[in-house]
Amino acid sequence: MSLTIVLIIMTSIISYQAFSNADMRQKLILHPASIKEFGQWHRFLTHGFIHADWGHLILNMYVLYIFGEDLEFYFNQVLGPMFGRLAYLFMYLTAIVLSSIPSYLRHQDNYGYSALGASGATSAVVFGFVLFNPWLWFLFPPLPAIIFAVGYLWYSSYMDKRGGDNIGHNAHFWGSVYGLLFTITSMTFAKPEMLEFFVARLLEGPSGLPF
Repeated sequence: MSLTIVLIIMTSIISYQAFSNADMRQKLILHPASIKEFGQWHRFLTHGFIHADWGHLILNMYVLYIFGEDLEFYFNQVLGPMFGRLAYLFMYLTAIVLSSIPSYLRHQDNYGYSALGASGATSAVVFGFVLFNPWLWFLFPPLPAIIFAVGYLWYSSYMDKRGGDNIGHNAHFWGSVYGLLFTITSMTFAKPEMLEFFVARLLEGPSGLPF
């Protein structure tokens, strides 16, 4: 069984339990004020395993399944089965934490702010995937992956500044950036020629329309 499937199962079980257990949800959610005041550092990680509702959970887990299975395979191919799986898991978990730090710094004195969901980590997975397949056409939206990636970063930054829709665009943005940086760094550290591979894939350009 892949680590991607394990993460999906774990996240689904924990999220399902938190749906009907308000106390559990409040203990796991990202609440910057509680982290600052009480040192509840676990919230940086645990909030990535709970979700607001079924729609939120299904969307994140679908994205993780579609892109995570392939990215995990690429990690295993480049780094080997053991180190590839460890690196993939490390990236996913640290993406949850690191993508939430900007929100913590912004809202550490705001007792009314909280956040939850795996979006920061799934964004990291998607952008790691894009490095290997920059010109693969997405069916929705119907764009090459690299064009989608640039647009997604711009949109996340714009909506974060605009605010008002109760979506963690800040975590999406920084999770995406982290996914790119981690994948490039880990791949090229293990095999320096991977940097040339990424550049070559980018310079290939689109191969044509998907239909």
